[in-house]
Amino acid sequence: MKSLPRFVITVFLLLQAAVPSLAQSPLQPPGYRSAMIDFDTFESFPPFPFKIDFSMQRPAFRPVVSGSAVYDPFGGGEQFTVHLRNFADSDWCYLLSSSSVISSYGGRGGGHHSGTDIKSFPNDTIRAVFAGVVVMSEPFADYGNCVQIRHMNGLTTLYSHNARNLVRTGDYVEVGQPVALEGSTGRATTHHVHFEIRVAGRHYNSQLLFNHDTRQLRRHSLQFNRSGQVTIIK
Repeated sequence: MKSLPRFVITVFLLLQAAVPSLAQSPLQPPGYRSAMIDFDTFESFPPFPFKIDFSMQRPAFRPVVSGSAVYDPFGGGEQFTVHLRNFADSDWCYLLSSSSVISSYGGRGGGHHSGTDIKSFPNDTIRAVFAGVVVMSEPFADYGNCVQIRHMNGLTTLYSHNARNLVRTGDYVEVGQPVALEGSTGRATTHHVHFEIRVAGRHYNSQLLFNHDTRQLRRHSLQFNRSGQVTIIK
């Protein structure tokens, strides 16, 4: 990456001193071990006051959140692998305590459903499936009340139609921490959680990650390519 002009760096440092919330340090991955993630390379970029968040359907400028790291999950390479088989029980949590899938990922009504709709009961507690930083907690179009969490394993998870969000943008959340209550805000005909997993803005079938019938984490590895292809490694 090209070096920045000296005056840009100076202005940014002055802003950091004046507004402490703009300062950020790389997100530390407590509970994660190096064996969980293989990156071709992994690069952290300098912290800027704003970044482009490609995790939603439309890119949007969003304030950098305190404690997060601005990074490309591919680290400048073409692929990375998440080794779910190496996750300890304390490294993950299913999002609901009791649930059933009411609408799967993929084709639906002539369109494409970008997530999995999971139903429990009104105001059931929705929990973070991994530790991470909340990069969105607000109403968002048809999603209704939406929480989006970026994780150090390279994934981003999204929980929407919430009756109420329990976290704020910038919060660091632990595995299993309550982040919202199940609801029917936005475009929803009944209470449920619309759950998505994304990598660099591209959504994938959450069944790759979880067996929604048993509410258990899959015990395989997932190799994500920048082209969008994902390979299951047994």
